[in-house]
Amino acid sequence: MSDDLDALYRELILDHSKHPQHFGLAPDADHTGTSHQKNPVCGDEITLRARVDGEQIADVTWEGRGCSISQASASMLADLVGEEDLSRGEAITLIEGFREALRSRGQIELDEDVYGDAAALTGVSKFSARVKCAMLAWVALEDALAKA
Repeated sequence: MSDDLDALYRELILDHSKHPQHFGLAPDADHTGTSHQKNPVCGDEITLRARVDGEQIADVTWEGRGCSISQASASMLADLVGEEDLSRGEAITLIEGFREALRSRGQIELDEDVYGDAAALTGVSKFSARVKCAMLAWVALEDALAKA
């Protein structure tokens, strides 16, 4: 990754962290799954709520606190799911691809056309201590969808 692109990605992560998208939990309703995930190593916490209409994800909202990576990742995920009108199956496929890329130690890059702003988190895979920070919201969505 070029230095310019790396700097742009860092800026995007900081922007999502400072101006989170879909922040604030929507009221619990029918066909809603809620998941609370914690990273005890660094203290990150995310509570994510997914409302499902049939097989389509109707809404994803979240609240949390922690490092800029965990907060930006949650914002990017909620924005991606909110913009793409995804089904459960499509969301699970995205989560699995994200997990694979983050565990690759920099060998797999996230496709910006598929992952949108979340592709900026590709570089996190080179820092194993930060992978769990970036994965927290994605694990919460996976759990919330299983409960919805």
